[in-house]
Amino acid sequence: MNLLNLISDIQAADPEFADRVSPRRSAIKNITSFGSKVAVAALPFAFSTLFKKAYGQSANPSVNDVLNFALTAELTEACFYNTAVARAGEIGIPSGDLDAIKLIQADENNHVNFIKSVLTDANVSAANKARSTNAITTGTVSASFDFSGAKGAGNGPFATVFSSYPIFLATAQAFEDTGVRAYKGQAGFLKGNQVVLTAALNIHSVEARHAAYLRRLRTLRASSSVTADFRPWITGDGTTASAITVSSAATAATNPIYANDNQTSQAGVNLTSFGSAKAASEAFDEPLTSADVVNNILVNFLR
Repeated sequence: MNLLNLISDIQAADPEFADRVSPRRSAIKNITSFGSKVAVAALPFAFSTLFKKAYGQSANPSVNDVLNFALTAELTEACFYNTAVARAGEIGIPSGDLDAIKLIQADENNHVNFIKSVLTDANVSAANKARSTNAITTGTVSASFDFSGAKGAGNGPFATVFSSYPIFLATAQAFEDTGVRAYKGQAGFLKGNQVVLTAALNIHSVEARHAAYLRRLRTLRASSSVTADFRPWITGDGTTASAITVSSAATAATNPIYANDNQTSQAGVNLTSFGSAKAASEAFDEPLTSADVVNNILVNFLR
């Protein structure tokens, strides 16, 4: 391998290569001494590090990073549904809906157990180790979660989530819709691990089925004036998903979940030439980044 020729070719193709490696171009100007100072056996490692620094690959989350992020979300959902089932009477969950809620509860707890089984104990983040999925009994608060959506203050837009069935369903749908977009956003980082990627995409589809069923439960209780446009999936930027309004504050709190999901072009193709803008936006789930999910959505429910 002619290292100098290779770097010269890279610089010809990418004039900013030197700046990517180091803000000081002297780092590359002195590259002529590089080969003599590095043992031949160490060159592959040194070169790999050089490219990671140049093109930001180290910024990509590892599989464990992705799993720890997913675990945060799954722990939130598992605790949420464990509490809901324990307080079903207080919430007013109809007996005919309770079995479905219990099935969703089981799925979310299985997701937690799967992710924990993949992560070794040492790799489970300290934040997630401290989070319990135990049900929050009446009159108590969780040390980990604030399901009112007030970052621990307990007085957020979903404050009656465990005493109002419509608010509970709206909150549950919000969590499931977040899960669908969040798993899609992480899939690209898991391509090197087929086992985890396959499991993550399976969980993605399960979250989508949860969201669709919760929408059905909400539709059955909505007035006929809003049900016509209320679909089993996200439409546009979520305006129709929010059409069954439980409160303006709750609707506003869920807006970040649907941000930028009204895309009508994919891979440079304007899909409106094949159908309506609504249908085009429904055809694809737009991904959410981990930063979107943590900083704009989950942060409201974490203590």
